[in-house]
Amino acid sequence: MRRPDETPPQAIRVAERPSKTRQKAEMNALQALGEALLDVAPARRAELDLPERLIDALDAAQRITGREARRRQLQFIGRLMRDLDAAPIRTRLAQWADAPNAEKARLHALERWRERLLAEDDALDRLCAERPAADRARLAALVDAVHAERAHGQPPRAYRELFRALTALLAAAE
Repeated sequence: MRRPDETPPQAIRVAERPSKTRQKAEMNALQALGEALLDVAPARRAELDLPERLIDALDAAQRITGREARRRQLQFIGRLMRDLDAAPIRTRLAQWADAPNAEKARLHALERWRERLLAEDDALDRLCAERPAADRARLAALVDAVHAERAHGQPPRAYRELFRALTALLAAAE
């Protein structure tokens, strides 16, 4: 006989199992992830190291034009994805989606450094302190060349060269 303060074993098993609502939400999330995989180019999809059966299902879904058939295929893809760890796939898709923003931010940072070097006298000192690998003499010569170009109204060749030098410097640091 059980004591009144004991929890029945069946109640423990039920409490450990996720609710049906949670299970459906997880299945819908996997199905949405599978739909997002359809938008990824096949060459990029190969980087994800997906099972062959899932790749075949994704290829088939891309060929399907009927609305209901496509919905069923997406459900099938979601069912296949239950066996996978979806976290690395989500992470990789997020990285790919964020790549253009990261590239824009990198270019903006390079442009800010270039403008600082041209406008502020101590910017070269700060850049060399931040990036010890910087070739101070070359950067100073490029900054002087840009000022000379602007004074004489010449095409911005040194201006572009300064940008390329900063790109190489920041790429080497990463």
